[in-house]
Amino acid sequence: MIDSTSTLRRDPGETIQFSDPRFERDGLRQITLRSAVLGGRGDITVWLPPNLDKLETLPLVLLLHGVYASHWAWALNGGAHLTAARLIGEGRIRPLALVMPSDGLWGDGSGYVRHPGHDYEQWIAEEVPWAARQLLAPALASQTPLFIAGLSMGGFGALRIGAKYGKDRFAGISGHSSITDFSQMALFVEEPLDLYDALPEDKSVIQTILEHKDTLPPLRFDCGQSDLLLHENRALHAAVESHGIPHVYEEFEGGHEWPYWELHLEETLIFFDESNRRKIAGA
Repeated sequence: MIDSTSTLRRDPGETIQFSDPRFERDGLRQITLRSAVLGGRGDITVWLPPNLDKLETLPLVLLLHGVYASHWAWALNGGAHLTAARLIGEGRIRPLALVMPSDGLWGDGSGYVRHPGHDYEQWIAEEVPWAARQLLAPALASQTPLFIAGLSMGGFGALRIGAKYGKDRFAGISGHSSITDFSQMALFVEEPLDLYDALPEDKSVIQTILEHKDTLPPLRFDCGQSDLLLHENRALHAAVESHGIPHVYEEFEGGHEWPYWELHLEETLIFFDESNRRKIAGA
């Protein structure tokens, strides 16, 4: 494990810097990566459980935030690291790490899609996992199942990117209160959607799931019964179900708000742990 503010170089023009453990709190670490695909720097908050030297494997869970937010939101608005620590302490899940990146910080939200000259999808799918693994001991870094989840815009990113890259990259996918089609970004952002210049194939969760259904990792998503995206999530559930694609869909009380996401991250982490156990058991 890297224990200092050491700066590493990945490729020409790319550097990565880590926060100093002396000044960190609650197991939260910070990474800044100069990214070729972002055309600048990107930030990541990572939570690591204690006693890493005693672990044989450590799943990584990518948590994608929504509009207006950044890499600190899941931890400091939703207490994600506290939920993970509690579930681990209660023996309900095995140790895992949380990896919480910024979306690339374009406008009110990048959408986690490819823009001309800036690839916010590749940032999440490739560069962020690489950067997080640099914090781990070599033995752990080589045995790290990767999961992806998100809320709202981050749910759109998690569901679409997770389905596109499939089980060769991700061991499970989860979305909370997810945008299910890029057009729904207009409910949240000030920027006209044509400024994103998003590719047609990047705009629909259900289209991506259907195109990659044969390589789809374990999938779940949920939505609050007072959420403005409830109809869209129900429609996604109906579409996935009509094509016979295994998945878990749940509805709970609540709206499009942090108290809902803070509470129901628990379902995501338990789902990922159960999926990982089944994979290890060969089920």
